Amino acid sequence: MYNSRKIIIGLVIFVLVAAFPFFINVGKTAQPLQLSLNTPTINQLEKKECIESADYMRANHMRMLNEWRDQVVREGNTVYTSSSGQKYEMSLENNCFQCHSNKSNFCDSCHTYSQVDPYCWDCHNGTKGAGLKQ
Repeated sequence: MYNSRKIIIGLVIFVLVAAFPFFINVGKTAQPLQLSLNTPTINQLEKKECIESADYMRANHMRMLNEWRDQVVREGNTVYTSSSGQKYEMSLENNCFQCHSNKSNFCDSCHTYSQVDPYCWDCHNGTKGAGLKQ
């Protein structure tokens, strides 16, 4: 090979550039997200709990909302029975937004932290029904 020196230098530079994001972040940890649950409805509750456990909701709320959408739109079912046996209306506006009424402090902060862009707001602007604050 006539250009082996140039190829090796080029490969070393490429590897360094490609690995730079990993090197720059070694030892750094992301700060945990602190959600604000300071809403009038939540403050009035004796037991501060959602329709399912907090761990379940953190991991599965989008799956649950997709299932709700399918159940309501395709099957006509509008009642959700939680693991505790309580029944809830399958509705963002008439259920979720009653407690989680501040979109920017609750929904947006978590979705931004997680770097996800949910399409809920394509249909649900949140301003009707529960009076969701943008």
